[in-house]
Amino acid sequence: MSTENNLISPTKVNMIENSMFEEEPDVVDLAKESPSYPIDSDDVVYEPRSSRLLVRGLGENDLDEEEEDYESSARLLGMSFMNRSSSQRSAAASSYTRQQPSNSCSVPSAKKMVVGILVLVIIAFVAMFIYFVPRCTFSKDGCQKTNSSIEQLYPKASNGELFPWTGLRLPASVHPVHYEISLQPNLTAMTFQGSVAISMVVLQETNKIVLHSYDMKIINSTFQDEKVNILEYKPWQQIAIKVSKELKKGEIYVLKIHYSANLSNSYDGLYNSSYIDTNGKRRVLAATQFEPLAARKAFPCFDEPAFKASFVIKITREAEYISLSNMPKVKTTPLGDGLFEDEFEKSVNMSTYLVAFVVANLSSVSKNVSNTLVSVYAVPDKKDQTHYALETVAKLLEFYNRFFEITYPLSKLDLVGIPDFLAGAMENWGLITFRETTLLIGDHSSPIDKQLVTSVIAHELAHQWFGNLVTMRWWNDLWLNEGFATYMQYMSIEEVFPELDIDNEFLSVRFKALAKDALNSSHPLSTKVYTPEEVAEMFDSVSYEKGASILLMLKATLSKVAFRKGVIEYLKRYRGLNTQSEDLWMSLSQVTNPHTDVAEMMNTWTVQKGFPLVTVNRTGIQVNLMQEHFVLNADNATDHSNLWHIPLTYVSDICNNSSSCKQVFLFKDKTATIEVSEKVKWLKFNYRSDGFYIVDYGEQGWRALIIALKENVNVLPHEDRAALINNIFGSVCVFLQVLNLLVYLKNETETAPLTEALTQLNHIFMLLDKRSDLSEVSWHSFRAHKSALTCVNRLSWEEESSVSKQALRSALLETACHLGRPNCTNQANRLFVQWRTSNKTEHIPGDLLKTVLSVAAQTEKGWQVLLDTYKHSIYDSEKRKTLQALASTQDVRKIVWILKAALDGSEIQTPELPLVISTVCRHSAGYLHAWDFVKENWDKLTQKFSIGSFPLQSIIMSTTSQFSTKTHLDEVERFFGSLKERGSKMRSVQEAIETIKLNIQWMDRNLVTLWKWL
Repeated sequence: MSTENNLISPTKVNMIENSMFEEEPDVVDLAKESPSYPIDSDDVVYEPRSSRLLVRGLGENDLDEEEEDYESSARLLGMSFMNRSSSQRSAAASSYTRQQPSNSCSVPSAKKMVVGILVLVIIAFVAMFIYFVPRCTFSKDGCQKTNSSIEQLYPKASNGELFPWTGLRLPASVHPVHYEISLQPNLTAMTFQGSVAISMVVLQETNKIVLHSYDMKIINSTFQDEKVNILEYKPWQQIAIKVSKELKKGEIYVLKIHYSANLSNSYDGLYNSSYIDTNGKRRVLAATQFEPLAARKAFPCFDEPAFKASFVIKITREAEYISLSNMPKVKTTPLGDGLFEDEFEKSVNMSTYLVAFVVANLSSVSKNVSNTLVSVYAVPDKKDQTHYALETVAKLLEFYNRFFEITYPLSKLDLVGIPDFLAGAMENWGLITFRETTLLIGDHSSPIDKQLVTSVIAHELAHQWFGNLVTMRWWNDLWLNEGFATYMQYMSIEEVFPELDIDNEFLSVRFKALAKDALNSSHPLSTKVYTPEEVAEMFDSVSYEKGASILLMLKATLSKVAFRKGVIEYLKRYRGLNTQSEDLWMSLSQVTNPHTDVAEMMNTWTVQKGFPLVTVNRTGIQVNLMQEHFVLNADNATDHSNLWHIPLTYVSDICNNSSSCKQVFLFKDKTATIEVSEKVKWLKFNYRSDGFYIVDYGEQGWRALIIALKENVNVLPHEDRAALINNIFGSVCVFLQVLNLLVYLKNETETAPLTEALTQLNHIFMLLDKRSDLSEVSWHSFRAHKSALTCVNRLSWEEESSVSKQALRSALLETACHLGRPNCTNQANRLFVQWRTSNKTEHIPGDLLKTVLSVAAQTEKGWQVLLDTYKHSIYDSEKRKTLQALASTQDVRKIVWILKAALDGSEIQTPELPLVISTVCRHSAGYLHAWDFVKENWDKLTQKFSIGSFPLQSIIMSTTSQFSTKTHLDEVERFFGSLKERGSKMRSVQEAIETIKLNIQWMDRNLVTLWKWL
């Protein structure tokens, strides 16, 4: 996984607040006039816009950035007071100023006029007082009931009192400085006791403190050592205290809370985990996962990224366990009854989502790297699988220290494999937690397995700078964390581990990001989020892969040296602080050509969703270019107004296979024209696919490129050949042209183009395979794979050292066996029999293991052997491939069993459920069962995986993305529409519906052409 201290200036906030209470001419100041409930200045502190919409039903307004987060609710009330009182005054004034007819009686005396005005003013004042008094509404029996306007403004706490805050975002009036946290997990009762002492500084005078807490029983609480009452508003996961005297600006105060809670069973907060050891005994442990909004489940806190503070953590544990936290352990104190208290050093300032602790029985290996003690922890049975990770993190830590010119700031760095962990990994500062499959490497792991582990370690380690040292201010700029960590992951591996061939993987994820961002349901990199569900949905391909892609494009534009200087400037300037996108662009601008406006260029890529399609039309020496927002657009709703600043690159047949051949043109307008030599036969734009855009060359341009590739496959670098395949599937409406390009693949040998072709063709095959009315087309459609599978017969089934060749072989053989090609399935069965009869000592190459086991799983005997293997294997890469093979069965009874087992976590760990569902849905026998399973178990799924979370996103897309009929579209819309607040508004639901419409559209447009071609 991978996912502050720039608060609003106190001076500026005070200026804003003061301006709200300056007396305006002829406006009754109810704060002064009303003796029963004076309006306190702190009661009108700003609130988030989202809460305004909730409590008042107001429409959206265009606000500047600070107003967007905090707006005075009292100002809105004040305007209501002003408008109503003004109308009353106007009416009163009009009755006294109306001119009399010329023959009317004389004007009343001055004395009578004064008395009359006084009486009316008193009447008006009394009426307004009775109407607006905030505590009650008067009747003949006196003050009986609460005023409805205040009830609408302030929600009710769980005890029935008014909760003193109205926003999802916390007020900025106080800021935590330091936490003292003591925790005692009970791994038998699955509960924990806790206490927290929060020291905080007052930035604005206030009489309340609002923070986060979720599902805790508050035992007692004190403020400045005096007992206080805690108010709780559960819908927003907030608690508050109100104090009688205003807290003074600049003063430090201490809030102490003692509480108890259950260990979480949803893989976030402080949760219980378990596993079966090699002796068949179930072992338990406690671990944390706080990103994005779950620290509040472990201790009351200011759970927003900008509220950075230091932490001292104490953990009480039993003797059989150890405890770990972000910082090194200071001491252990025996408490009696077999309990010990571990105390850890005071931490650096950090956001709450980065706090972490683990209580478990673990073993470790360690080494000192650049004055940092680096350790890798695993359960004792798997200690021998930790060595690769230790050597990998040591090399990467040294690289990052040099590259960023900022040494990792902590004295220790722990990497911990958690047996039952939902995220891929989590970058907690000094205590990075992992799934075992993304950390541990056994003797039989393949180079592809090592590539995965190295990638995840590189990503999480990069977060120690991007995310931990410098943190995004709010989750709307999550890409600053995740995009950077993803980019650094690939860049660092290319530098430190070139043998892992990571460039092909980076190219593949860029293509996936383009596919996601081509949907109407996509979102800008920087997008407004408020609710927990909206925050959770930010953890997607746009924040990760698109973020990394635009950084690659920017690096290619500015130069490698200038980009690095800008990154170092950014980290040094904002060390320990919180940032937004503009801060990054400012840092990069300071080290680049003054004529390059980085912010102007990059804002076109971060504040609007999607990416451009560049259309190329050549007439002689003139090449006419046009850009437009590319949307796959099932509803024909393309927005033609968006423009990007595109660093357009291109090569030609005259010079094409070297970076020195690259021509660059900054394309900012809707259209442009460039000139080329009349000798140029063809042009290829977006050199090596470094840019985040696609290109349509028109019929003439595509024909020239296809001819060139048929004549010489190496006329372009392999990245460009893969990009042509990706772009032609995406941008060309005439499917026959797509098929014409694929003919060249019979001469292709490189991994990137072949795997991209397989990805595109497999998508079409699976659409057809799921349509019972198109079974004949589906069966024949493997002919479309023929060119891509030409080299299958030449592939070796022996060990292969090259990661790139392993990746290609794995993709080709998996497709061939899935299509039932005898030369593939026969060889797979032969290897499986050898493996089984040798008591699993006969080694199957790691990159072929999933393919071989999937073929074997289609028989009853083979499936049972694999189930036994899954239950007893201690090698996680082998275990996961075995699970995928089990889920590939065509036996409906086994499909039903494996789905149920993964949900209840009995024999298959629940974090693997999204993988199980995804695998089941690849096959025609299981995809409808998986969809029914999701519908029937939706409430259970949302208890395991929170609304908006990435696992739930994955489950939704896996079960719906292959539907291509109006019947299924109606069913999906009807089901998700019925969920209401239980998930109907998720972006992934909109993506699913849009994808089905696109599938229907594709069938309507291309099925006849495909059938004729077959």
